[in-house]
Amino acid sequence: MNWNRRSFGKAALAIAVSGALSAGIMTTAFAGTSLTGAGSTWVYPLVAKWSAAYDKETGTKVNYQSIGSGGGIAQIKAGTVAFGASDMPLTPEDLKKFDLIQFPTAVAGEDLVYNLPGIKPGELILSGPVVADIYLGKIKKWNDPAIEKLNPGLKLPSMDITVVHRSDGSGTTFTFADYLSKVSPEWKQKVGANTSLNWPTGVGGKGNEGVAAYVQRISGSIGYVEYAYILENKMSYARMINRDGKVVSPSLKGFQDAAAHVDFNKAQDFYVILTDHTGPDTWPISGCTWQILSKKAPKATNEEVTKFFTWGFEHGQKMAESIAFGPLPTSTVDVIKTYWKKNLGI
Repeated sequence: MNWNRRSFGKAALAIAVSGALSAGIMTTAFAGTSLTGAGSTWVYPLVAKWSAAYDKETGTKVNYQSIGSGGGIAQIKAGTVAFGASDMPLTPEDLKKFDLIQFPTAVAGEDLVYNLPGIKPGELILSGPVVADIYLGKIKKWNDPAIEKLNPGLKLPSMDITVVHRSDGSGTTFTFADYLSKVSPEWKQKVGANTSLNWPTGVGGKGNEGVAAYVQRISGSIGYVEYAYILENKMSYARMINRDGKVVSPSLKGFQDAAAHVDFNKAQDFYVILTDHTGPDTWPISGCTWQILSKKAPKATNEEVTKFFTWGFEHGQKMAESIAFGPLPTSTVDVIKTYWKKNLGI
């Protein structure tokens, strides 16, 4: 499956910077009318749409490598890209240690996708504790009583479950694992939450793209991906039981309801977590992507990065909503601009 290249590859995201990255030269992160970024596969569809329109309007190309949040964090620390993207926010302490700043881009969510003969998209209902037990390797069959109890009347096959997870450092994994840590004490104790985990079971795919591809190919499989990938690939997705005990489907409204429980404007360095919040319509596995910049970068580099994201905030909202990314409120964008001025002098 090369959906990201088919659908978004023409979006000015050619991987034109591999030589520069190998050379590890800081100044190549900004060259004329070209910007380089790397990280989150979660936010790739949004950055792709924004960059194509931005290039057409301004002539500035944004070359973004969809390599996973762990890689994006590593590359911005090394100074080989102009910006890194992560779905796991760095703590204020880590930002200070490495002379970095971060700011949110848009709110979104992820869901469980499955490949089950005869089970249509949205028909399967799952809960956090059941998903944790699946990923712990405790629930091994699709007709396990715990799954059947959530799905009365649904004919579940007597089929082995193949667990699919990320193989790379991933903010999508962090969000997923953070949610499971909140709903399963056993998961919290044995596995925890981070961008990379010691998985108890399953096969690993690289990026949201890799997980989606495995699930599409393997009958009886289950995986977790960002919602835009579900929409693009028309994948079978689960409904979830949220913290209020309501059965909900993934939706832009559900992601925004989760974000309504946090205050980006008051959080130090915008450090917030969006998983497992209350509210009848709240989607339980909601999250956000943060862009990470280096204070050590040339001022001209950071100016170009902030111009691009300002354009996205001000002109890219409809594009964001078209793939279920929730735009940030104007008040938050204003706080971000103040944050840039304070920390970058821009």
